[in-house]
Amino acid sequence: MIAALIVVLTACGPEFNTSASVTPGASPATTVASAPRISPPPVTPPTPPGTNLPDFACKDASGGKTGVANTTSARVEEQTDYDRFVLQMDSIVPTFTVTRQAKPVFQQSPSGQSVTLKGTAGVLVTVHSATGATTFVGPTDIVNPQNQVLVEARQLQDYEGYVSWGLGLTQPACMRVLTLDSPARLVVDFQVLTSASSS
Repeated sequence: MIAALIVVLTACGPEFNTSASVTPGASPATTVASAPRISPPPVTPPTPPGTNLPDFACKDASGGKTGVANTTSARVEEQTDYDRFVLQMDSIVPTFTVTRQAKPVFQQSPSGQSVTLKGTAGVLVTVHSATGATTFVGPTDIVNPQNQVLVEARQLQDYEGYVSWGLGLTQPACMRVLTLDSPARLVVDFQVLTSASSS
């Protein structure tokens, strides 16, 4: 009796299909598009300092920015083909003029006294809206007799917003005037004529 009941229940129960099989890791085939390839533009290397200088010119010069600055130092340097005067500022290079003279004779201000520098020719460098009364350090009269062109640089004026320097030259020379940043500098180069360049 019991055996007959089990046979009946098994015949009436739900039917399971065990023929289906699943393979692990199977997935539909997919195609992944690659990203567009973009080549960066070529990088131009920076120009080395000192290789993009203006030409020498046998005339007066002017320039600078509108504003006020303090002078902090001055120096004279000798290079192979030029002598250099540098006037350094604390922020910007204000408006300036660089004027050639036949003689290295200048007037000091505010005294009005005449002063003659070494050499036979001169250049007057004047910076407007500037002072060095509390910021300038170093000599205010720089003498370099071994230089070929620029043999003396002397501060002539630091008065009423004007700073002036007189430059004594061994001979009239063409100039290259430029300004540089970080720190702010007014640079005046004087061309040295060698036997090769003068022929």
